[in-house]
Amino acid sequence: MSSRVDAQGNLIMVDIGDKKITHRTAEAEGFIAMSAAALRQITEGSCAKGNVSTTAQLAGICALKRTADLIPLCHPLSVASCRVDLFPEDTGIRICCSVKATGQTGVEMEALTGVSVALLTIYDMCKAVDKGMEISGIRLLRKSGGKSGDYTAPRPR
Repeated sequence: MSSRVDAQGNLIMVDIGDKKITHRTAEAEGFIAMSAAALRQITEGSCAKGNVSTTAQLAGICALKRTADLIPLCHPLSVASCRVDLFPEDTGIRICCSVKATGQTGVEMEALTGVSVALLTIYDMCKAVDKGMEISGIRLLRKSGGKSGDYTAPRPR
């Protein structure tokens, strides 16, 4: 039986009340592949919808703070700090999101949500130039804190 289901089969939020308060960190990444024209508009700041990089960063930060509103069984938590960084590459943009908090549950979902919404924001702002953009590779890179300890993802396949 899952820890998110009670004896009667009802969904429940996991009880974290007795868990130790620890420092928690998580970092996630994702990639959006795009045409050279779309990438150029982002890096040159010439997109008709405005500054794509700043808007994507802000969207990712706003989203990660609302993760518990978006993912039904996530616990709300107080984020101590976060970053959403964009890294232009040859065929698109890689986004990394890092989150820190002190609490009784991890911040992996917040980091993954920040990456996902930042990528979707790029798509939304650039779809007039390239409807064929592809979002991929959203994954947890590392996390620390809590009972399960530290995690570092293996290199991509």
